[in-house]
Amino acid sequence: MTEEIRAADRQAITDVMTGWIHRDREHWDALASLFHDDATLTILWFSGPAKDFVDGSRGMSGGPLRSKHFIGAPVIEAAGDRAFVETNAMLVADHLELGLGVTVHNRFLDRVERRDGVWRIARRDSVYDMGGFTYPDGIRPTDDFDPRRHPREYAALAYLLEHSGHQVPDTCPTRFSKREQEILEEGHTWLTGVSA
Repeated sequence: MTEEIRAADRQAITDVMTGWIHRDREHWDALASLFHDDATLTILWFSGPAKDFVDGSRGMSGGPLRSKHFIGAPVIEAAGDRAFVETNAMLVADHLELGLGVTVHNRFLDRVERRDGVWRIARRDSVYDMGGFTYPDGIRPTDDFDPRRHPREYAALAYLLEHSGHQVPDTCPTRFSKREQEILEEGHTWLTGVSA
């Protein structure tokens, strides 16, 4: 059962969610501070320990793929020192060598814990809602884009990531998918303290 969250805790959790700007600004220590030491993360191009994600993000710096995130206001459900948080986000990216851009709408589903008085992410999953190519004029007939290779919700971003040397599975959660429902159910079970 969730409970009313104190304003100070709500603000602290919101600050963790909007702290994703540290990735865009390449402030790697600040990005790492959003996560507990044992946190895990699963997004389109990465699944594993959050500390390895920070290192992987650092490795992408200066490459042909540039990105910027817009983070919405989080929806927070709390129980004691735990919170399950859903946050709308939008990723805008462009690939300098391909001359292509994408916009992808996603949601972060986070398990956030207060440990030693500090709220940080314990687990982050991303669900992809919709996305597509943007500028300058999208995919051209000569490009090697196969629209059936990945779900349409993230196919455009996967194309740019793969052309930047990153592996992208075709099993990432999408809006209303079975995997999204599993993440939501697992998150709510975790929130109430039942073993997930």
